[in-house]
Amino acid sequence: MVYGVYVHVPFCLRRCGYCDFNTYTAVDMGGGASRGNYARMAVKEMRLIRDWQLSTGLDEPAASTVFFGGGTPTVLPARDLVAMLDAVRSIWGLREDAEVTTEANPDTVDEAYIHELADGGFTRISFGMQSAVASVLRTLDRTHTPRNVEMGVRAADGCSMRSSVDLIYGTPGESTDDWRTSLSTAIGLGVRHISAYALTVEPNTGMGRRMARGVLARTDDDDEARKYEIADDMLADAGLRWYEISNWSYPGYESRHNLAYWRNDDWAGIGPGAHSHYRHSDHDLRSWDIVHPRAWGMAVTSRRIPWSGQESLTSRERVEETVMLGMRLREGLDIRSVERMAGRPVPSGLIQELHDEGLTLMEDERLVPTRRGRLLNDAVIGRILDSLEP
Repeated sequence: MVYGVYVHVPFCLRRCGYCDFNTYTAVDMGGGASRGNYARMAVKEMRLIRDWQLSTGLDEPAASTVFFGGGTPTVLPARDLVAMLDAVRSIWGLREDAEVTTEANPDTVDEAYIHELADGGFTRISFGMQSAVASVLRTLDRTHTPRNVEMGVRAADGCSMRSSVDLIYGTPGESTDDWRTSLSTAIGLGVRHISAYALTVEPNTGMGRRMARGVLARTDDDDEARKYEIADDMLADAGLRWYEISNWSYPGYESRHNLAYWRNDDWAGIGPGAHSHYRHSDHDLRSWDIVHPRAWGMAVTSRRIPWSGQESLTSRERVEETVMLGMRLREGLDIRSVERMAGRPVPSGLIQELHDEGLTLMEDERLVPTRRGRLLNDAVIGRILDSLEP
């Protein structure tokens, strides 16, 4: 059984124009939510969650994966990240072969910082590279340079940490050649894992408002589809295999933490806005933390689990989630398992149609999306779910 811990660090040096995550640039927001004491507050929440788990019969195993995300976890001192990891180790236990990852803005780390993480038990670092082209980085409001990324990767290599880089495609003004440059630069770093995400712009972000005023061109679905195909080709040629729609790696270098999400394993979410998942008795329980750090901190200080809500998934919702997650993965969707959950078969005619349209393949009773199926993933999922309607 896999058990993971996710720690959300909501602080950033600045807010990027496209970002819609739960992030804040203030150093201290009151109510116990400050960069200075954030690690202590997160550890308090861990203990509250562990006490609740034990009181409800959820005796989770030692953590197999720990992931620090944000925000920018690396705006905190490395010792604070290590202190939170030490708390995971003492509260739940940490498997000897656990994967321990932090996201990092390349501007916020240096060689000494990365070595301190490695000495403290971190095994993996994911750099927010986004692009290797200066004009694209400016449009995204990113302040780092490709040189920052290379320094971070080399430092991680030097202390045997695995590295990953995140890229974004579809930025207004980004040419096909720009995108190829970013991909070839990322590949040239020698990292074993690369994530590539289409730019998604929410209306309430700075970039969304600029698009609404006509200052920036809107994202284009056809442009993003072409760039996805370019990424898939270039990464495959470099030996990286897709294992989830937006993720490629060498075999054995997949993100185990993210795979746990997609496989619907259990995880505890710590920090403002963090979500958790627990298989409790005969149902799946979802919970989510209070979003604003000040209100979150006040709840933790009062020794209350800082959830703003929770729900138990219905049978139908469990089927929907299983289909949506499975169809994102290279390992595919276990058709027989879904049929047992739904209490009805997926029509063989639909499976044949999806195959004939070049959207899926059937491999060992698992439905696997082709590249075309990945690009039309939402439509494929919709058709499968429609076929399972009572």
